[in-house]
Amino acid sequence: MGRQEKRVRIFSALEVANICGVVNQTAINWIKSEHLKAFTTPGGQYRVYAEDLIDFLEERKMRIPPELGSPSDSEVDPRLILIVDDDKDLNVVLARMLQRRLPETEILQAFDGFEAGRIITERRPGLIILDFDLPGINGLSLCRRIKSDSSIGKPSVISITGFDTESMRDELLLAGADDFFAKPLDFDGLIYKASGLLQARARGLHERATEGSAEKISQSATEAVRKGTPT
Repeated sequence: MGRQEKRVRIFSALEVANICGVVNQTAINWIKSEHLKAFTTPGGQYRVYAEDLIDFLEERKMRIPPELGSPSDSEVDPRLILIVDDDKDLNVVLARMLQRRLPETEILQAFDGFEAGRIITERRPGLIILDFDLPGINGLSLCRRIKSDSSIGKPSVISITGFDTESMRDELLLAGADDFFAKPLDFDGLIYKASGLLQARARGLHERATEGSAEKISQSATEAVRKGTPT
């Protein structure tokens, strides 16, 4: 599969204000106080990346408008599961079990961090089963990056590792992992959890799409009433 071109979306301070329903000066104050990440053009104008605006809204539990949640830019595909594990035998066995038990999903496989990064960027899987012990990679840092990068949709992460300690579990969960399974794996438990996470993600996407459609219908109805035309 060829690499998909990523469309970069950038907003002015006024556009940010309109999206958030505030006045222009409020958006500028967010930027000046460094609450909202931005950069300055050669002409001295503020510009904000869509991903940074989404992070800002999420951190403050503010509603994310439909125009910022375009599936082509930031959503994951809840039908895709990526397994990242350098143990090829385990990777293959787990892939076969997932495909058999969850036939509606597509299983992707990566055997190192570089390959995983490429697949995550190109395909945006809804769930990543991540081996914490990949050679040459800090599993905690990788998990944090996956869960904090809004440009890849912040997929669900199930971490697997051969080091089963209470402190390790706590560290992984704090890094953003949605669950933790020690090796040798409880395949039934892992597949059950994977199914639940994907279903929750799919419901969330459906609710966002429904909310966006309802909002558009409401806006159209309001405009029609204002103009005195029937809906």
